Amino acid sequence: MVTGVSGTGPWPGVDVLQAQSTVVGDLADAPDGVQGMPFTTVLPARGPAATAVARTAGLLEDLPVELGVHGWKLADRPGRDLARVRSLQREDLDALAVAAHGYQGPLVVGVLGPLSLSAELYLARGDRVLADPGAVRDIADSLAVGLADHLKALVRAVPGAAVHLLVHEPQLAAVLAGALPTFSGHATLRSLPGPLAGERMQTVLEAARGAGAVHAAVHAGASWTGIAAVRAAGADGLALDVGAFDERGWERVAEAVESGARLWAQLPSQATSSCAGPDVVGQADRLTVPWRRVGLPASGLASTVLLAADPAPGAGPDDARSALAALVRTALLVAERAES
Repeated sequence: MVTGVSGTGPWPGVDVLQAQSTVVGDLADAPDGVQGMPFTTVLPARGPAATAVARTAGLLEDLPVELGVHGWKLADRPGRDLARVRSLQREDLDALAVAAHGYQGPLVVGVLGPLSLSAELYLARGDRVLADPGAVRDIADSLAVGLADHLKALVRAVPGAAVHLLVHEPQLAAVLAGALPTFSGHATLRSLPGPLAGERMQTVLEAARGAGAVHAAVHAGASWTGIAAVRAAGADGLALDVGAFDERGWERVAEAVESGARLWAQLPSQATSSCAGPDVVGQADRLTVPWRRVGLPASGLASTVLLAADPAPGAGPDDARSALAALVRTALLVAERAES
């Protein structure tokens, strides 16, 4: 196994064909020693119907959504908001089919996880979906069905794709800690027990595997507190924004890696200077130095996947492309250190 390079999905601009062509073309052409893993792009600049919440909510089976005053919410029946979401989904699929024509290899497909989706979606007449345990279960079950259909459609569009699912759970730590505010803002929602959170995520992961996904990872965000729930879900991979992890966090990472999970490490953007250019060494150190400090073997670095940081506000497509190219150079250095 070689060091992988991919991204979480967000991309600047509104031209999905250009974005998808750039990502597939650049990562499919990664140098020897690095496994480029093209990913499906998310272009939130296209409007509310193109955000991660909307895209994932549009996959729900028999649970229509609409855009409300405070964000996306469950609806009584499908309407024009949902129609717009699904129109963009079809546009994205068509663009992927063109951009990845003839491509054979890994394709990373991102989706918002059932817990974070429940934290972001509102009930038709009430609080966040997360406030209703039965509704959270329904979201997980519905997403499992819709995601399976979506993955099958992706494989029809790109027959040579080996689907690697990346389930994003940025709200996982807050869900487990009971830190999310209620609709009124005067209280917080009850915490969700870790085993139950793992069960809801597992429902989605198993459906993805049943639809042909060869690898299913969960991105637990920038906190290590969700690692146990991700492991309970039976994820093949553990994705984390490791930039600010302390010793305790890295110890939890080490336990997961030693138990067989593949680490997907999202690294902070490289520092740059007008003289030296991108700080490839510094970015690699964010992973390799704490990896070795907690006693993980250097050879294990070869099995990691490096994830590009989300584009900064105001960044353009060229900036995102440059950051991805710089991350490939970081991956080459990580691969070299894996052999030392």
